Amino acid sequence: MKIEIEEKWEVKNARSSDSTLKTMSTEKTGDQVLVEGKLDWRGKPVRKGEHGGVGSSLLILAAFMFESVATLALAANLITYFTEVMHLDIAVASNALTNYMGTSYIVSVAIAVFADIFIGRYKSVIISASIELVGLLLLTLQAHFPSLKPPLCNLFDPTGHCLKVDGANAVLLFISLYLVAIGSAGIKASLPVHCADQFDEKDPQEARQMSSFFNWLLLSICLGGAISLTLVVWVQNEKGWDRGFGISTVALLSALVVFLAGVPKYRIAIIQGTNALLEIIQVYVAAFRNRNLDLPEDPSELYEIDGTKESLEEVEFLPHRDKFRFLDKAAIRTSTTIRSSSPSPWKLCRVTQVENAKTILGMIPIFCSAIIMSTCLAQLQTFSIQQGSTMDTRVTSKFHIPPASLPIIPLTFMIIMIPVYDRLFVPFARRITGHTTGITHFQRIGVGLVLSCISMATAAVVEVKRKNAAKSHGMLDALPVLQPLPISVFWLSFQYFIFGIADMFTSVGLLEFFYSEAPMALKSISTSFLWCSMSLGYFLSTILVELVNAATKNRTKSRGWLAGNNLNRNHVNLFYWLLCILSFINFLNYLFWAKWYKYRPQVPRDTAENGKVEAL
Repeated sequence: MKIEIEEKWEVKNARSSDSTLKTMSTEKTGDQVLVEGKLDWRGKPVRKGEHGGVGSSLLILAAFMFESVATLALAANLITYFTEVMHLDIAVASNALTNYMGTSYIVSVAIAVFADIFIGRYKSVIISASIELVGLLLLTLQAHFPSLKPPLCNLFDPTGHCLKVDGANAVLLFISLYLVAIGSAGIKASLPVHCADQFDEKDPQEARQMSSFFNWLLLSICLGGAISLTLVVWVQNEKGWDRGFGISTVALLSALVVFLAGVPKYRIAIIQGTNALLEIIQVYVAAFRNRNLDLPEDPSELYEIDGTKESLEEVEFLPHRDKFRFLDKAAIRTSTTIRSSSPSPWKLCRVTQVENAKTILGMIPIFCSAIIMSTCLAQLQTFSIQQGSTMDTRVTSKFHIPPASLPIIPLTFMIIMIPVYDRLFVPFARRITGHTTGITHFQRIGVGLVLSCISMATAAVVEVKRKNAAKSHGMLDALPVLQPLPISVFWLSFQYFIFGIADMFTSVGLLEFFYSEAPMALKSISTSFLWCSMSLGYFLSTILVELVNAATKNRTKSRGWLAGNNLNRNHVNLFYWLLCILSFINFLNYLFWAKWYKYRPQVPRDTAENGKVEAL
């Protein structure tokens, strides 16, 4: 039996320079239903069962896995490349890596905005992958040709005189790295949200699948990371950096091919054509311009467009909330704006537009709570790798594990635990709490922040043990790698293991929180908040290293806790304790804001008649 359902939505043809509104009649035949707000790559309507869903998301996740194979080895092992091949000092190399990682994450916000306004998310993924591919090719070429890098030398030998990378070779190095950073940022900004677009939040079954998607997203990163931190790192250290970068290049090319294979079946979100962030800025400008006006006692007197049934199907409406009332002044109607048929958006904003600005403002403290955790992560990719280079890396008499491969320990645990969490814990917790995701976003984030603090405390204790081993055996000036300390590198696995669990909780919790709470127009930008917080965490790491060295320059023989290339005479353990204390303070700050935050109201369409909506 055929049931015709009349619906209207906005269709924007990506191949046309003009955006057109089309009224369409959708049909439900069996299980096939047209999906509102999504098109295929040709600009035509998409049907459930034919487009999107689990099948399409698996291709996207596979592409993300290959991208992780290409890039995670860089995050883990670039510190070694900087010091052993390019001969940068440890502190300089650490800052170079954190700046590279920070740029990779913060650029994602700008790319997310660009994708929403101009080209769409799936095109953004393709262009970003191409840029990253060029960067990896340049890194491979530089690592292969001796004329493009400094002569071989042991930086840790106090009698040696190593030439650092400089001039045109340094320019080539950083151009290559930042091309990789920009490309990776574009993929991080667009690919996860494009994957979430394959599910319909209004369909209960697909809503549950999308909740699982965030867990599978992390699993795909872990699987790619496991390959990257074992195979790629081993090849880099044992067979040559050019071959290691070459494998990363092939992996990224594979990611691009796999992603392109699914283009005909993707559900593609309609290009917004407007700048959602600009609308948020308009609210602040209008509120400032109207700052001397008195707020009406009845919020219904604030400005909102006519909410007829026809417009409701195309325009998002949100109810007024009694928070951040100073922003409500942006929606106060004056005699001038009442007479105008099209008032300036810099003078008068809709209530829904104001509520979107309130939502983003309320999310900022939660967003900031993740910064310190990312600063802790930066240390596991810099100083912890250098610690490992001084320790005994033997697994057997003939096999050594590269220090950069240590994160494989928490990744292996996460690969096992994520399916268990998603298929066993979440359904069990869902029956108890009634929450779709089993436990709330804030509970997940909080667990991760506590574990991050414990990880830094563990790192400090292990570093004291490592230094005591060097002191007791008279090896304070031992050369890393060539003269390993009589302490196993697996002592570092404790801090990696704890932080890996922390990351599983916090990262997924933040992604779910940002995506579910953000207004429709800000979905991709909101998920970039996670990458942006990570970026600020890496930049904060750079600042902390410089500040700590400056503050302790005259208090230690090494001229700073983290100064010089001899970790045995440095005070990395004290730096870890500092991060532990900052993490604990950050957790207390998070508890305050998590308790204060009110979840964004969900407004069913059938209750939002004539523009009068009420929060559930």
